[in-house]
Amino acid sequence: MSTPRYVHIILTMAGLLGLLLSVDGCTEDNLFEMGGISTLDIPANFPDMPVPDDNPMLPERIELGRALFFDPILSVDSSVSCASCHKPEWAFTDHASFSAGVEGRLGFRNAPTLANVAWAPVMLMDGGSPTLEQQVYVPLEDPHEMDFNMVLLTERLSANTYYTQRFQAVFGTAPDPFGITRALAAYQRSIISGNSRFDRYARKEPGATLTESEERGRELFFSPELSCSSCHNGFHFTSWEFINNGLYTDYGLDSGRARITAQPNDVGKFRVPTLRNIAVTFPYMHDGSLPDLEAVIDHYDNGGQGHPNQDARIKPLGLTSEQKTDLLHFLYTLTDNQFLRNTSLVE
Repeated sequence: MSTPRYVHIILTMAGLLGLLLSVDGCTEDNLFEMGGISTLDIPANFPDMPVPDDNPMLPERIELGRALFFDPILSVDSSVSCASCHKPEWAFTDHASFSAGVEGRLGFRNAPTLANVAWAPVMLMDGGSPTLEQQVYVPLEDPHEMDFNMVLLTERLSANTYYTQRFQAVFGTAPDPFGITRALAAYQRSIISGNSRFDRYARKEPGATLTESEERGRELFFSPELSCSSCHNGFHFTSWEFINNGLYTDYGLDSGRARITAQPNDVGKFRVPTLRNIAVTFPYMHDGSLPDLEAVIDHYDNGGQGHPNQDARIKPLGLTSEQKTDLLHFLYTLTDNQFLRNTSLVE
């Protein structure tokens, strides 16, 4: 079997007028930057990355966005950064049910992973933001998160020598909303995960195998009887649908998709999350109410709580203890350790 092929987006460091696409063979370790050239590796089984015309994936934008992402300067009291809630070592999630914002304030949703967010058709669990660029405003202005605003942030960055120099070099202007949102969005699009053990198995790479238990779990996962893959499908293990999975009979103040549509039949519907790196992104569900994967499997095995909007695919499964263990072992194969160790996303 030949070395797996990846699509490379080749990005020149200076004077780049557009994206150049090439296809090349690579190993899992050759994500690199050298000689003024930066490469962003996209697994060949992924679709093309959707990139806005006004925000090409230039490395200087990615690097500026990375600096902003890890800098608490974005919050009103300079205490909270994007990375405070989206920690790289946990696949850009948080192990708290609700992440702490400024002054320790807690929101009402669990921080989702940012892995492969470039391909999300809309942002947020309720689809409340259409693009990554526009989504920047949400945590920035949320009183439970950064509690700041774009006007004051622009003024703060304009008084900072480091950022005034960086924005001038990257955008040719002082810090402004356009540059702030484009840089942060470009960095987040560079957060790519697609090299789990299951990926390598699915690509039939040499030596990539599953144990007997993992293989049984895989067969269960993709079986029509369990129907897991009717929601968790495709390259990112999500259909991107908004569904009510029967977590509650009463969703209280967080109505999910209905917060955006104001439609009663959307109450309790949230975007189907990816299962990539699921073993390290606990706790689970939109509110972090399930502590571990065993609890998640039990929830679906029990068939949900019976909310009127509950998706018809959520029904009692009658799993045996061995089947639950096999499913768990399969889910563990979706962990991308290379991604979790990717220091280029941090440094």
